[in-house]
Amino acid sequence: MTTAVPERAAALDRLLGDPADQANPVGTRAVLDADERGETPAAGERALDAYGLNAEFVPPGHGGRLTRADHLVEVMRAVYRRDPVLGLGYGAASFIAGVHVWTAGDREQAGRVADVLLAGHKVAVAFHELAHGNDMSRTEFTAAPDGERLRLSGRKEVVTNISRARALVVLARTDPRPGPRSHSLVLVDRAALPAGAIRDLPRFGTVGMRGLQLGGLEFDAVPVPGSAVLGPVGSGLETALKALQITRTTLPAMASGVLDTALRTALDHLGARTLYGGTALGIPHVRSVLAGVFADLLRAEAVGAVGTRALHLVPESASVYSAAVKYTVSKLLLDAVDRLAELLGAHFYLREGPTALFQKLLRDLAPVGFGHIARAACQMSLLPQLPLLARRSWTGGTPAPDALFDLDAELPALRYDRLALHAAGRDPLAASLAAALDGPWDDRHRPLRAAAEADQAELGELARTCAALPVTEWGVDASPGTYDLAHRYGTLLTRVCCLQLQRHTTDPFLADPAWVLAAVHRTRRESPPPGPVEDALLGELLRRHRDHRSFGLAARPLPHREETTR
Repeated sequence: MTTAVPERAAALDRLLGDPADQANPVGTRAVLDADERGETPAAGERALDAYGLNAEFVPPGHGGRLTRADHLVEVMRAVYRRDPVLGLGYGAASFIAGVHVWTAGDREQAGRVADVLLAGHKVAVAFHELAHGNDMSRTEFTAAPDGERLRLSGRKEVVTNISRARALVVLARTDPRPGPRSHSLVLVDRAALPAGAIRDLPRFGTVGMRGLQLGGLEFDAVPVPGSAVLGPVGSGLETALKALQITRTTLPAMASGVLDTALRTALDHLGARTLYGGTALGIPHVRSVLAGVFADLLRAEAVGAVGTRALHLVPESASVYSAAVKYTVSKLLLDAVDRLAELLGAHFYLREGPTALFQKLLRDLAPVGFGHIARAACQMSLLPQLPLLARRSWTGGTPAPDALFDLDAELPALRYDRLALHAAGRDPLAASLAAALDGPWDDRHRPLRAAAEADQAELGELARTCAALPVTEWGVDASPGTYDLAHRYGTLLTRVCCLQLQRHTTDPFLADPAWVLAAVHRTRRESPPPGPVEDALLGELLRRHRDHRSFGLAARPLPHREETTR
């Protein structure tokens, strides 16, 4: 087992048990029944309580296990593979809230939130107001000074776990004037509020994530101590933008567990379905689509792995990489599940029978593209950084350390204080491409070298275009062609991530160029990958399916009936 996969991830899988076991209280049948009722699976929450999942969201200095972002992602993939509602509703929502406290809170504030989480309670991040969507700068909820106190007034809506959270991290306007220093983050202890001081709003129903506890609260001049502000007054937007770099990197990476289960469900069905005198798995088109989905899952996890490691190793560049991860990984996952749905045909939307889980996964995955922060917002955050990246890094910058790509390499502690609003032109990931070309290549890797040379040429052309962008093309009013530059940049980074992981791995399958060549062909919209490449991918996919292993980079053993009955 590599250091990228902590033993506790395997322990969580064992605790959750065989999903196919009808008697398993956190198996597929129980998950589907809870979804039909629109409930969070109670047995699943009890299992995660027993595991102590909240400790994964707390830094070790406060008694938790949040030492490495990549370890957290792998643990949470085990939950997302089982049920995305548990992944977000039990886990990720509290993690999002906690990150803001670890980023800006003082030791006493961080200690209080850590105690809440380690005691098994929920923490909610209350940013959203329906009238303003992802535009945090327009937030109307206020925290008005009243002597040594603040009085909170307004509504927060469509917030996960807000009605059952012990503590809230609330974004509030502390200055009526517009500008970047107009908002603050306020830590609210709900148990300490006067009775009747806040009003619960009705729960919001959803098409996907039906069991997610989405609600709202209304405050009417609710008093809280002035010391409840996280960081300096007026720093709320800055803190949120920094904390987002961690969460919008890790959350899409966690969600690859959903595609893993969707792909497994499709394989189970297609392997059992007889068509034209054989199983559906013998049809060339079916085999090609499955190989492509497998390649895209590997590509998504490669980008997620490099992005999460960058939080530790090059946090100053996380503003760029986090946006690229959210934008590219979410699209990879969504498109892949759509392609599987096409293979399943009418079976993809059945709510009963062997494929019933697929329709839930399809619905539950949708928020990965817009939840927390939308893909379009990620493009907009990349645009103003592209010209400086082009000038300072893409044609001669300092390359990333090898540890960024070596999944067995240890990582330094997360340094929340080193996160920056702007990368200042630092892009060691893109700069590593030139360094890779200068290194040794054996004959077996000639196609990869040719692909890397093509990427280096594209990066140079992209650099010339982006360096010449006028200021009028750096913002929301940019032309569609300029937005496409952000898309091209993100797609190119996915290929660099795959190439570099292949060059730094000792895993026999990942060291084979086949999966990287498949990624290159798929992103360049060229002809389909050569037959031997598809055959190698499909062979590995079917072996993992037979051996009950995950389909991502780690290829971890998964719980199944033979194992759980021993």
